[in-house]
Amino acid sequence: MTNHLFALVRENLSADPAARPFIETPDGRRYSYADLLARSAAYANALVAAGVSPGDRVAAQVEKSPETVFLYLGAVRAGAVFLPLNTAYTATEVAYFFADAAPAVFVCDPERRDALASVAEAARVGRVLTLDAAGRGSMAEAADAQAPDFADVARGPEDLAAILYTSGTTGRSKGAMLSHDNLASNARTLVEAWRFTDRDVLIHALPVFHTHGLFVAINTVLASGGSMLFLRRLDAGLILELMPRATSLMGVPTFYTRLLKEPGLTAQATRHIRLFTSGSAPLLAETHAAWQARTHHAILERYGMTETSMSTSNPYDGARVAGTVGLPLPGVALRVVDPDTGAERGPDEVGMIEVKGPNVFRGYWRMPEKTAAEFRPDGFFVTGDLGKVDARGYVHIVGRGKDLIITGGFNVYPKEVEAEIDAMPGIVESAVIGLPHADFGEGVTAVVVAAADAPDEAMVLAHLEGRLARFKCPKRVLFAAALPRNAMGKVQKNLLREAHAALYRG
Repeated sequence: MTNHLFALVRENLSADPAARPFIETPDGRRYSYADLLARSAAYANALVAAGVSPGDRVAAQVEKSPETVFLYLGAVRAGAVFLPLNTAYTATEVAYFFADAAPAVFVCDPERRDALASVAEAARVGRVLTLDAAGRGSMAEAADAQAPDFADVARGPEDLAAILYTSGTTGRSKGAMLSHDNLASNARTLVEAWRFTDRDVLIHALPVFHTHGLFVAINTVLASGGSMLFLRRLDAGLILELMPRATSLMGVPTFYTRLLKEPGLTAQATRHIRLFTSGSAPLLAETHAAWQARTHHAILERYGMTETSMSTSNPYDGARVAGTVGLPLPGVALRVVDPDTGAERGPDEVGMIEVKGPNVFRGYWRMPEKTAAEFRPDGFFVTGDLGKVDARGYVHIVGRGKDLIITGGFNVYPKEVEAEIDAMPGIVESAVIGLPHADFGEGVTAVVVAAADAPDEAMVLAHLEGRLARFKCPKRVLFAAALPRNAMGKVQKNLLREAHAALYRG
């Protein structure tokens, strides 16, 4: 048996991997596919030397760098389960993931080691190693001391390759278990759907702790033998500068709103790019139209989630319809059903979106009851998203059954933010909602009912700083005399969203 996911890389190696570029950074660092093989082997050896066995979790909260990619691939080759963590998570948040996932090794930024070492010790994490944005640290040094060859640990299609945490319906994060075939099959599907080849050069400016940047972007490049221009973060000016050297860009709506502010964005500037994709958050129709008017390119929107990777995509050839997420990908079955009865809805009828296919995850880590509740008896996964399928078969997302907010491509569960606000003296209650935001897709917004001597907006925001990751903190805190409720006493967040829909316009 081979290592099912890493076989994806080996299938696309050229006769001379040293001549095939893989990653180039703006500061001039270059890595070939031969470097990928050698460096990921060194990391695999270092992880095994640190006590990692097949099936063990390797947690990483590190800044983006090529070494992060090699660490991920080294964990895969060692038969481990890679657990990337958002770099914005606080020590309190990280402690929950340690307790739940019980990683054998934790890799973090050197500057955060002191703050996190005691958390790791309390959770009985085996080893704490470091890796910074320049590729330095004790993890990199351990890899430097290892041989550049490694016999890949045999892993089958159903073995776990990664766990990604996603928000839960009660505010408790759930670990989505992704198998080798979940990731490999989706990468191969996207290569075909989006026409990737070994001649493609992707501008990669996404974070690599998220399914979009780590799996959709990197695995698709690996499955095609292509290369990447690897940016630390979103830099609209630099992206525009690199476009003549690239063929594709994967982004979230924020990428496109920021690029539209660049005076140099023209059809001439983007003529070398064959594909712009957007996902992880809704792309406003006006952004789609403005982009097409300026560049003569239609952004390709698609739909996926942590548990499923990509499920639908607008066509590469054919109409890319603004406001839709396209058609189900090959091998993916999608249906819209009545949320209560499960009866399938007809064209243009709104209901709960359910999907089934090789892309759908294996379940939630250590949550068998939750896993069972999220799957239908025939194997369809209940996404929690409300949508419809039009007469042409295009899927429209119209809302979320779960109260999830997606801001800048990151998930925020309102209950977690509300709990922190409600704990403040002078706060009676709060409701956290997502409102349309041109830059972030949705802006996290708190509506607060307060006593006479309550804190003001600035005080609420200051209270949340350091308690929650920055992307979870509200952009605005609004005050109200009362929250709207229905006859059963449930807060009607839809009315709050309607009342404040224009808050971030302009």
